[in-house]
Amino acid sequence: MFDAIVIGSGMSGGIAAKELCERGLKTLVIERGRKLEHGTSYTDWMQPWEIPNENMVAEDLAKDYSIQSQCYAFDETTRQYWVKDSDHPYSTPGDKPFSWIRGYHLGGRSIMWGRQSYRLSEMDFEANAKDGHGSDWPIRYADLAPWYDHVESFIGVAGSKEGLDQLPDGAFLPPFALNDGELTLKAGIEKAFPGRRLIPGRTANLSQAQPHHEELGRTSCQNRQFCQRGCSYGAYHSSLSSSLPAAERTGNLTIVTDAIVHSIIHDPRTGRATGVRVTDTSTGQGRTYEAKLIFSCASAIASAQILLNSTSEANPNGLANSSDMVGRYLMDHLTAVSAFGFMPHAPDTYYHGRRPTGFYIPRFRNVSEPGDFLRGYGYQGGVQRMGWRINALSTPGIGAPLKERTRKLGPWMAFIGGFGEMLPNPNNRVTLHPTRKDKWGIPIVHIDCEHGENERKMSAAIERDAKAMIEAGGGTVVGSVADPGVPGLAIHEMGTACMGKDPAKSVLNGFNQAHDVPNLFITDGAAMASSGCQNPSLTYMALSARAAHHAAEFLKEGRI
Repeated sequence: MFDAIVIGSGMSGGIAAKELCERGLKTLVIERGRKLEHGTSYTDWMQPWEIPNENMVAEDLAKDYSIQSQCYAFDETTRQYWVKDSDHPYSTPGDKPFSWIRGYHLGGRSIMWGRQSYRLSEMDFEANAKDGHGSDWPIRYADLAPWYDHVESFIGVAGSKEGLDQLPDGAFLPPFALNDGELTLKAGIEKAFPGRRLIPGRTANLSQAQPHHEELGRTSCQNRQFCQRGCSYGAYHSSLSSSLPAAERTGNLTIVTDAIVHSIIHDPRTGRATGVRVTDTSTGQGRTYEAKLIFSCASAIASAQILLNSTSEANPNGLANSSDMVGRYLMDHLTAVSAFGFMPHAPDTYYHGRRPTGFYIPRFRNVSEPGDFLRGYGYQGGVQRMGWRINALSTPGIGAPLKERTRKLGPWMAFIGGFGEMLPNPNNRVTLHPTRKDKWGIPIVHIDCEHGENERKMSAAIERDAKAMIEAGGGTVVGSVADPGVPGLAIHEMGTACMGKDPAKSVLNGFNQAHDVPNLFITDGAAMASSGCQNPSLTYMALSARAAHHAAEFLKEGRI
């Protein structure tokens, strides 16, 4: 018998385990994937000449990764981190594709994440109540602000303080500086559009490691841009480099890998969850683990799958599902809509080295400027000086003229890509397939999700504004993308067990505690009642830390 079980070892699972262990709870982390070791399991040591096929995945292998290969971070050095789609099927309606990007291993997607770390704001927590879409959040910004501080300090977030209501400042390390091309773009945008700001991207990389980071063996970022391969320096936050080692040093952590959670066990007499059933991925054998607290941190879709599969006579529609809200309100950010162009008037300068982030343009639509849609969007991007190749290869030539061209740098190129909010819609949902099961006998998920009219209006505005901002910076737009990417490709899926004030319209209360099952907590993306337009991982971690604190207090008080 454990005090707590945490399902999943990724972004939210790692933080939940750390916080529970530090409060003295004997905690079991269950990971469905294989064990990875910090440092030795990474590929960040590989030099270009050591990587096969110029880092492209061979065709005979790529056929097993038809969905995962759509992710920007999928290549030969990272292939080990992504699931084989052929081994992990799910279904969608034929006309509604959804790209479910997954990594099954210790640390989960915290190994490969983009590390952009932004707080939700008061307007994000109020949005559902104000416009009537989705379940009203049972918390507001003030409830989560100290936990944002707590998590940012622990993981290390580099960023600049800007004083923006729609993007609250945090407990930051020094930012990674903008380059001259970005400063030129910033000046042009902010002059032409006074309500808009271009700021350094806020990233969970240690621009300046602090003593509590170094105690865990982490050090300052080396600016190599190999982050998705894993970082042997521990310079960005992941479960493997940061939260799980912090949990381990308490002596209260047990980790089990290669164990898929089949379902959560529920005692109808007490109304409590008593443990979990797992299937060993190697042997196919089942076993159970018992605990006083259960935290589901398996990711939004997987947590919904576990709850829906946890049926019994008392819960024929799945656990914590008296509201019929489990699986509903699936969201993912609107992505891919973008613009890019040359900046011929930027200074004839260059920058040294690399950075783990670019710039961020916080939301301005329906803040300082109106929109013909609800909610809003932000942008991520960068401006880079093109290398010698563009001059050398743009015009045929040999001899001295060719050599002379190779000595000249190419032009500055700007890229601006939007991240838009997807409205909570109860018809965007996850269910269990009625007949199909995976190779372990567990029903596969059926994902039914599509963009609506609000997202289509927003996409058009994202493209228009991106073009206008490049032009305002003195640039010439040479291309743009008008159509949003397939849902799922932002890798920000959330909302399938949403928080809410009304148990009839939501799954979780203000402490991430299931309305129906008081010792069950869900703190991954499933808990989100709305998405905002900001990258959500920081919010998952803050919710996880807050929920673990309250769960430990409730357990001590005998309330659960």
